[in-house]
Amino acid sequence: MPLDLNSDLGEGFGPWTMGDDAAMLDIVTSANIACGFHAGDPSIMRRICALAVEKGVRIGAHVGYRDLAGFGRRDIAMDPAELRDEVLYQIGSLDAFAKAAGDRVRYVKPHGALYHSASRDRRFADAVLGALADYDPGLALLGPAGSELAHAAAAAVRFVGEGFADRAYTPSGTLAARGLPGAVLHTDEAVAQAVSIAVSGKARAVDGSGEVAVQAASICVHGDTPAAVEMARRIRSSLDEAGVPVAPFC
Repeated sequence: MPLDLNSDLGEGFGPWTMGDDAAMLDIVTSANIACGFHAGDPSIMRRICALAVEKGVRIGAHVGYRDLAGFGRRDIAMDPAELRDEVLYQIGSLDAFAKAAGDRVRYVKPHGALYHSASRDRRFADAVLGALADYDPGLALLGPAGSELAHAAAAAVRFVGEGFADRAYTPSGTLAARGLPGAVLHTDEAVAQAVSIAVSGKARAVDGSGEVAVQAASICVHGDTPAAVEMARRIRSSLDEAGVPVAPFC
């Protein structure tokens, strides 16, 4: 079964840049493009959409809390109805640039703090799903299997389970908080974890207690991870060597 390889891209703002988006687009099959709330701006959104279409990479809306200063990694207390409107706004904004480039937004992936809050709180999961339903029920939703996002999506939209190459997992199967030792994996560890998730559906727990199940049809390499391009290139090569075909999920 083919496996998708995705990355969070377009996360600069104005003159400030993050990561090598053009190089990552030569490797990944899906691009989660920032929509201007946690990162990105209209010119960056246009440029990354055009590059993605040129390279045959699928476009996803990487929606987040309106938190440029915190890069969308801070929890924000929001009314679910307001969150639904903000997610809808972000999807529509990116889709305008995707269509101008000759394609469209095909899926949605929450970013950072929103990814985690919507994964554990059904109110926020329903808000994200409500925005998808408002805009286009044909969009897919990318997120962690077994989460509230997955449960909310079950009867509404196509859900795609996601695993992470460069982030460690807790014994309960959630991502280890970034501030914990060992939470962000180095290249060798990330390559090994990506292949393990792809082949056996398992990853090592950060505390060394054993393995945890990770159901994933797509694996993420964060664009802001140190040496992200080399990491992604090695992961793709290792997946090829393991006999795992790499292809977009939509």
